[in-house]
Amino acid sequence: MKVAIYGQYYQNSTEPIIRDIFVFFNENNVEMVIEEAFLKLLYEKQIVKKEYKTFQSHKELDASFDIMISIGGDGTILRAATLVRASGIPILGINAGRLGFLAMVQKDEIAEFLQLIIEKKYTISERSLISLSGTPEISEISDINFAMNEISVSRKDTTSMITIETYLNDEFLNSYWADGLIISTPTGSTGYSLSCGGPILTPNVSSLVITPIAPHNLNARPLVIPDDTVIRLKITGREKHYLVSLDSRIASVKNESVLTIKKTPFKIKMVEIHEETFLKTLRNKLLWGEDKRN
Repeated sequence: MKVAIYGQYYQNSTEPIIRDIFVFFNENNVEMVIEEAFLKLLYEKQIVKKEYKTFQSHKELDASFDIMISIGGDGTILRAATLVRASGIPILGINAGRLGFLAMVQKDEIAEFLQLIIEKKYTISERSLISLSGTPEISEISDINFAMNEISVSRKDTTSMITIETYLNDEFLNSYWADGLIISTPTGSTGYSLSCGGPILTPNVSSLVITPIAPHNLNARPLVIPDDTVIRLKITGREKHYLVSLDSRIASVKNESVLTIKKTPFKIKMVEIHEETFLKTLRNKLLWGEDKRN
């Protein structure tokens, strides 16, 4: 078995998790290929000493890999997705962060779940992504122009709201007067969109969510649309630039630029262990059932 390992380092919580993973895989003769910057950090912290093969970019990840292990939180998985891209390599998230809907494996369950991975006792949850193109072209995101959670536009260098003209398949929908607008995938529906009042979607639905951020027109509500819809946005405001973000990546875009958002032709495969399903994670993270009346 061959696995790619990518991670983020957190002083107090990550070291025992990393050690457990490396010990388990070494004892089971699993070939590990480590993201170069992450391995360099592990050497500096003296968490590992053995030499390992490394990778630097998505170009080095191919069909020879059985799985990618992401060590961190949900943000780490979003960055791992930019490495996996269309390769089809499944991602398993091991949670070293805090609130996480994607990194399902907890630190006290690592050996148990990694054994299931070796025995291939898991299922795959395919996650839709959305891509962004702009007129004029947005050079900062030309290489990684897709998002697993959401694409959002928001104001920059001003407290004034912006106006976001929104078209669905070239039909006018609405002009949102707001701090911004979020276009979310089902995976991202438990993130930024949820905090702005958007609905939760299960990962397998074929939908997107349009969620305004602090809208001035209070009758502007979150809207669920088919995921094959082509969304076109034109943003205007008092300043010369506004911000567009793809998950954690941010670019500055000129006023009155036109953005086009649509579903990507590929999906990201997330490993799902039977004991740690999306619905169980949802109940645990949102404390459903904690009310004693339930």
